[in-house]
Amino acid sequence: MLKQKYQFKNYNWLLVIVVLAISCLGVLFINSADSSYTTKQFIGLIFCTGLMLFLSVINYNFICDYSRILYAINIVILLIVKIAGVKVGGARRWINLGFTRIQPSEFTKMIMIIFVAVYIQEHEDDFNDWKVLARLAGLCALPLLLVVIEPDLSTTLDITFILLAVIFVGGLDTKLIRKCIIVLVPLAVLFVWYIQTPNQILLKDYQVTRIMTFINPSKYADTSAYQQQNSVMAIGSGQLYGKGLNNNTISDVTVTDTGLVSEQQTDFIFSVIGEEVGFIGSVIVIALLAIIVIQCLIIANRAKNMSGRLIATGIAALIGFQSFINIGVATQILPNTGLPLPFLSYGLTSLLSCMAGIGIVLNIGLQRHY
Repeated sequence: MLKQKYQFKNYNWLLVIVVLAISCLGVLFINSADSSYTTKQFIGLIFCTGLMLFLSVINYNFICDYSRILYAINIVILLIVKIAGVKVGGARRWINLGFTRIQPSEFTKMIMIIFVAVYIQEHEDDFNDWKVLARLAGLCALPLLLVVIEPDLSTTLDITFILLAVIFVGGLDTKLIRKCIIVLVPLAVLFVWYIQTPNQILLKDYQVTRIMTFINPSKYADTSAYQQQNSVMAIGSGQLYGKGLNNNTISDVTVTDTGLVSEQQTDFIFSVIGEEVGFIGSVIVIALLAIIVIQCLIIANRAKNMSGRLIATGIAALIGFQSFINIGVATQILPNTGLPLPFLSYGLTSLLSCMAGIGIVLNIGLQRHY
């Protein structure tokens, strides 16, 4: 399975160049936000680039053959997080390796994309049978449950959206989709009402506050909405061309200098982008992310089998959804939640997961059917 002849004229160099370009920009923006993270991110980028190129020449079908083993390993690692993980800010999401920390839920995204893609391919003829769908739902529910109890609701929802995109492209019956929408819309309204009742048990208090801040931002202007409002202020202050990277002049002080937006190197990296390279720079960054998503979808369309098509679609969904959510949070059009901006935010586990995904997509592109 590893012995595979490739036509390297099909190697998607545009995707490689764009991924490396935006990742290098990420190092620059992280350095501007907090230079103490720069060296680790740069070293991580070198390693992740090597992994991406290595996976690009490994037959993705070989990886798919071990999807069940990957699923089992993922469950074990998530259980280790719950038992012996590092607790930060009330959440136990990391495993300390000594030289660095990893966040296994980031690996869950990639592993579940592969697992669900293989499952759908194996049940291509009877995928819409309720028993097949129920079994898939149960298999997806277990890792999602382990992530949500860390607690990490934002990552759980992110993985759910990604897998729904994969399942939709896999051929889910449109009649079933309509029925689900009819049921889920009133349930969503009921959910919003319930979480505001005293002694509700579904969400943590801070999670409820984040949702209510989005629904009624003026009520929380001085508390939970404060960070997002400062992020919007930072982005707006960049105007058309921005203030420039690492701008520390007294006359042009940045929000980074004053510390009005915390965690700028991770969840709010877009506030750094908007402030320091302005509207034009922000549009360029968004365009680069869009190119990556589009290239993944093009490769998905040309994939030689169902699993390849769904894996490439899943990676496109991962990058697209997370980019939309991260930028939406930074610009206050979505509730405040902690998701990294792919290739740009500080976080070696996130970078590793995204780079590995791109490597597999590149291999799918090497084996296209036309």
